[in-house]
Amino acid sequence: MTLDKKQHSIGFIGLGIMGNSMARHILSADWPIHVYNRTKAKADDLVGRGAVWMDTPGEVASQSDVIITMLGYPHDVEEVYLGPGGLVERARDGAYLIDMTTSSPSLAQKIADAASARGLRALDAPVSGGDVGARQAKLAIMMGGGEEDFKTVLPLMELMGTNIRHLGGPGAGQHTKMANQVVIASTLVGVCEGLSYAKKVGLDPKQVLETIGTGAAGSFQLNVLGPRMLDGAFDPGFYAHHLMKDMDIALTESGEIGFDLPGMKMVRGMFENFKNEFGTDFGTQALFKLYDR
Repeated sequence: MTLDKKQHSIGFIGLGIMGNSMARHILSADWPIHVYNRTKAKADDLVGRGAVWMDTPGEVASQSDVIITMLGYPHDVEEVYLGPGGLVERARDGAYLIDMTTSSPSLAQKIADAASARGLRALDAPVSGGDVGARQAKLAIMMGGGEEDFKTVLPLMELMGTNIRHLGGPGAGQHTKMANQVVIASTLVGVCEGLSYAKKVGLDPKQVLETIGTGAAGSFQLNVLGPRMLDGAFDPGFYAHHLMKDMDIALTESGEIGFDLPGMKMVRGMFENFKNEFGTDFGTQALFKLYDR
């Protein structure tokens, strides 16, 4: 199958910090798009640009050939896809269901099985790159599902990302994202500790950051979040509570295969301390607060 703007429409559910930008890229490419978000006001700008508002996720599914979701938590994904009146129940025959939420690999498999039983095509496609990557359409997109289905929806994914890979069958995208989050968690602590060390020994941490950011220590966490840490800019590009959710998924999945993640366990404990002291309505870079009291 080849997707065609004149014959096929897109549905997008979940218009938060990242989802809004992702949907905007699709709309800007002149695809007809139906949208839904629990807070309707977050869809206003898209509707003003030509998107069509739907009152429920099921209505989006009934009007769309490809439905993309960018939600918060696995329980949200399960409700939207598998609940009464949800996407699997309401989707058109042969529709593509693409969940771009960071969610559970086992849930991705469950959705794929339910979709297949109805003649639908499900793919899990979590992303990395945060709010910046979403705005710039430079996300890394990790996809699990059928290879031919991946090839069919690839042109849509290319509107949102630049590094798009098919990693295997259902759940493979989510497992890849878990590996990504394992790396991010420990790297984030390293950035906090390195910049705090620079301050404690009397260096100008911004000069240190500019120096080491071009060397082996360079990373998104250092080069993008490091300046935010030093400026006290803790607004979310990616919420702390979402990373905590991801760490919980990774620890559960690793536990099921008997694989220990001691670094992840340590960072998860640090975020629990952060939550108890500051709350979690901050970006992940706010972990720096624990060091910079």
